Amino acid sequence: MVETIIGFLAQFIIILISKLSYFGIVLAMAIESACIPLPSEIIMPFSGFLVFKGELNFWLVSLAGAVGCLLGSLLAWWVGARFGEKAIRQLIRRYGKFVLVFEYELDEAQEWFRRHGELITFTSRLLPVVRTFISLPAGIAQMNLARFSFYTFTGSFIWSAALAWVGLKLGENWSAISNYFRKFDIVIVLGFLILAGWFVHHKLKKHRQWQQKEKEAKKGD
Repeated sequence: MVETIIGFLAQFIIILISKLSYFGIVLAMAIESACIPLPSEIIMPFSGFLVFKGELNFWLVSLAGAVGCLLGSLLAWWVGARFGEKAIRQLIRRYGKFVLVFEYELDEAQEWFRRHGELITFTSRLLPVVRTFISLPAGIAQMNLARFSFYTFTGSFIWSAALAWVGLKLGENWSAISNYFRKFDIVIVLGFLILAGWFVHHKLKKHRQWQQKEKEAKKGD
């Protein structure tokens, strides 16, 4: 199941960017930043690989990633501001399990926003998981839209450029390491699947722990 999902996402990203170029990057990053699980850790390194091949420009790739992230984040901000926490929680409870989005992630993002203030909309763009969900509590809190946009774009540009650079460097060294990788294809695939499986297991475990705490809290009331 996990292998199928990862394979589908990777193929979708590759086809999208290969066909639509910079617009494909914008679209893919917008989807990811709108709280839909489309990992930027695949989007931007693949875009960097296309930079290595001479098909795209590094700075335009980084800009496209940041613009896409801003657009998706603005959508999530608007959802938070328009519908509020209660409606968002109901939506996650009903449909979140189908895309591995759980309430505890919203709780964590809200806690980060509460503890660290508006600047977290910048720093969170450099962090996995939190970066995807921080726009919701920012919208719920009705954070100033101009500051939200500035922090989001700036942090996202750094993140996009860093991941694109990784893809570029991998491309530069691909000829040297490709033969080595071929010998261990099965090991690499299995390792990746084990890591992905652990990630899913970790999310489900945290979700069950969150559910247990909620039940105990209700009993205490």
